[in-house]
Amino acid sequence: MSARTTALCALIATRRQGAWSDGILKEYVQRDRLERRDAALAATLTYGVMQNRMLLDHYLEQVVSGGLSRLQPAMLDILRLGAYQILLLDKIPDSAAVNEAVEQTKRYVNQKAAGMTNGALRALSRKKGSLNEPRDLATKYSHPQALVELLMQSVGENQIEPFLRADNEPAPTCLQINPLLSNPDEVERALTEQDILFRKHPWLPGCYLVTGTGNLARLELFTSGKVYVQDASAKLAAMAAGVQSGMRVLDTCAAPGGKSFALAMEMKNEGSVTSCDIHAHKISLIEKGAERLGISIITAHEADASKFQEVFKESFDVVVADVPCSGLGVIRKKPDIRYKDLAPTERLPQVQAAILENVSRYVRPGGALLYSTCTVLKRENEDVANAFLARHPAFHLEAFPVPDGLGGQNGGMLTLYPHVHEADGFFICKLRKNK
Repeated sequence: MSARTTALCALIATRRQGAWSDGILKEYVQRDRLERRDAALAATLTYGVMQNRMLLDHYLEQVVSGGLSRLQPAMLDILRLGAYQILLLDKIPDSAAVNEAVEQTKRYVNQKAAGMTNGALRALSRKKGSLNEPRDLATKYSHPQALVELLMQSVGENQIEPFLRADNEPAPTCLQINPLLSNPDEVERALTEQDILFRKHPWLPGCYLVTGTGNLARLELFTSGKVYVQDASAKLAAMAAGVQSGMRVLDTCAAPGGKSFALAMEMKNEGSVTSCDIHAHKISLIEKGAERLGISIITAHEADASKFQEVFKESFDVVVADVPCSGLGVIRKKPDIRYKDLAPTERLPQVQAAILENVSRYVRPGGALLYSTCTVLKRENEDVANAFLARHPAFHLEAFPVPDGLGGQNGGMLTLYPHVHEADGFFICKLRKNK
C-alpha cells in the first residue's frame, strides 16, 4: 500500500473514531508495513492535512462546484489530501497527486465521484497561483477562531501569529541520551550509520532533533535503551526539580513515564522514584520503559493524584505534579487538539488546583514541589500556582537554573513557547516548602 493511501486511511479512521491522529497513524504504518521513507511521507501527509484543514477547505471551496458541505466525509478527506500535496508540498508532482486521488475516490467513495475529484484537483493545480488567500489568522493557520482568541489572551497579540505558525511547522522527534547506558559519541555515530538526519538541540545538552526515523521501535538505539523520546521542555522540567542521588522522589501523574525516567537519570539511578498514575493499564508502560532504559529505582503504582494517601504524607524530598491540562502547547505534535471542544478545558484549573493541593502534603519540610503543564494558558499555569501560594504561606517560589543556551532568568516560573524556544509549549513552576 502507498504512503498516500496509508495517510488517507489514517485520516478517515481519526475522523470516524474521534481518536488521536498520532496513535492511529502509528497503527496504520505498522499494519501496512511501510519502510522508513514511506512511513515518513505518510506522517507528513497526515499531519499536513490536519494542520492545514481549514486553509485547505478555503482553497477547495473555490474549485468545488456547490461547495464542500454536500460532500461525503471520505470524499472531503481525499480532496484535502490531494490539495495538500498540490498546494503545500513540492516533492510530489501535481499529476501524481491527482491520479492517486482519483483512484482513492473509486475505492473509498464510488466510481461516479472520481470525475469530480479529477476536475476539482486539476482546477486547483491550474489556479494555485491565483487563489484567494484568507485574511484571518484562524483560516490562514487552521486554528478555530475561538481558540485563536483564547490563546491570544495568554500569548499576546504581538506573538499570536508566530505561535500559530509554529504549530503548523514539522516537529522533529526529540531524542534524549540515556547517560546510564550511552554517551554522545556513541549516539551520534549510530545515527550517522543509520542515515538518520540529526542536529543537536540549540540549548539542551544530550538532546538531538531527528527526522526520518520511521518506526522508532525498530531503531536499535531505542530498543537497547540508549536513547528515549522526550521533548526538551519536559526534560527541562525534570532538571528544574533539582533532584540528586539518594533522594526520595514522587512523580504523581507519571504515565507514560518520561519525567520519571529523566528524574531517575538525573539521580544516577540512586535513590527512589515512586511513579503514580490514575490509569491502571499505563502502569506497565512505566515499568517496561524503566526496564528498557536500565533504571532500577522506579516503582510504579496506580493512584489518583487528587486523593490523599496517608502513607505519602511528608515523605518525599521532591514531588512532581505534571497535571492534566488542555495540551495547547503541543498542537504542533498533536494537530487535532486544535479542533477539540474548548468547553471542557474551562474546568481544568479546578482539577489542577485539587491535585496541587493534595500532593503538596507529600512534600517533607524543606522539600520541593514542581508543578508543570504542557499548555500556555495562564489560567492553567500562573493563575493556579499563584492561587496555591496565596493559600499556602509555607511554600515559596524558587528560581531554578536553566541551560546556558536557553537564556533568560526565572523567578520560579517559566513558560516555554514553540516559536521562541524550539520546544513544546510548557509551563514550569518550582515551589520550596519551608523547613
